Parts: sequence; structure tokens; C-alpha cells
Amino acid sequence: MAKLYVYDSYENRMLVYNNLNENDPMPYSYGSTLSVREFRGSSNARVLWTTTRAMEAWNLTRRRYGAGIPVGYAFKRIWEGGHGTASQHYAGVAFDVGQGTSRAIRQRIHAAATATRAWGYVEPLSMTPTWVHFDRRYGTPACTGTTSGYPTCRRGDKNTYVLILQDALNALGYSTKTLDGAFGKNTYDALRAAQRSFSLTADGVCGCNTWKKLTSAVVGIGRTKTVID
Repeated sequence: MAKLYVYDSYENRMLVYNNLNENDPMPYSYGSTLSVREFRGSSNARVLWTTTRAMEAWNLTRRRYGAGIPVGYAFKRIWEGGHGTASQHYAGVAFDVGQGTSRAIRQRIHAAATATRAWGYVEPLSMTPTWVHFDRRYGTPACTGTTSGYPTCRRGDKNTYVLILQDALNALGYSTKTLDGAFGKNTYDALRAAQRSFSLTADGVCGCNTWKKLTSAVVGIGRTKTVID
């Protein structure tokens, strides 16, 4: 059974769905076009997350394409790895689809995703020769000079990037005491402790340098005893 957080940016609230079965449709997805199992992919975590905007972009793409879209990879927890240190898969807003299909089908899926104008990024097919990648990234990246990466997170924020931050801190042993996507005092204290250990300014703000240190340390390290799941 899975627990799913869905961040609603329209209302700035985190919706929680408990005890989802693997064959249940993803909340906010269109009909039965995306199951919890498909969204989970190869992740073995119990707690998953996404956003309403990512689900809306999926719905628009699925309707425009007009047929089933095979999902290879979507969600991953950052400590599970499998993607880069600034991957949107860890935010629950990225999809790698079309694996095992023909080039013509992947071109159709890519064209449908692009035509929706709902995704923050649709990767050029030349960069993904055997699959199609699209993601609904949001926020301004903390590191300048790039369109990828995670936005600055600070006390009072609420979103799936805060979930990544909490997940990373917990996996590294800096307890936030919860995994809820809300940047409160416990997350602030844990972040400051991590910043001190990384010889960074302990200001309790997760900006470019802090994200780089945290993600480099945690991506792919596996489930630790301090992971909250």
C-alpha cells in the first residue's frame, strides 16, 4: 500500500492519499491512464509524491496522443538514485516513457507532449534515443545560469522540493522528524546541522551550494536506517 502526497500549487496545500493499491489510478490522472504502479516504476518506497500540475500535463498529453503511453520511469526517492543529482524524478514531476516502442511512436508521443505546452521541459529526441522525457518542473532554480535544478527552499515553504530536502536530510542522518513537504522548525534545524557539517553558512536556507552538497552526498546511497518512509 502506498502513501501519496500531491502538492496543489493553486491552493498551496499538500493533499495526502493513504493506503493506495498499486492498481489504483493516480489521483488527478485522467481515467485509468496512469496507475500507482506505473507512476512508482522501479521505486520500492512506500511514500510517493507528485503535483496537480504534473498530473494535468499528463492528462493533456494522454488526451492529445489518444492512446496508451507506456511509462518506463516516473517517481524515485533521491536515496534510491537512478537519475542525476538535480533530477525532477525525485520531485515526482518527471516521466520517461515509450521504452520498447518504435521510433515513429516515440516521435508521436514527443509531438503530443510538446503540443500541450503544459510541461516545463520536453527533452529533444536526440538526447533520448530510446525513450521520451518530459517533466513539469516549477520554481526558479537556485543555481543561476541553468533551467534545471531545484529552487531555493526556506522556512515556510511547502512543495515537493521540500519533500526532496527532508528526504535527503533524513537519509543522511539529520532528522526532520517528519516527511510532509512543509518546511518548519525541525527541517530548519536539521538543515542548519547539515550545513555546518558541510562547512557551509548555516543559515537554514537551501540554496545552490547547499543543494549541490546534499544531492551529491545522498543520490543513490540506498535506504538508510534514518530514512522516513
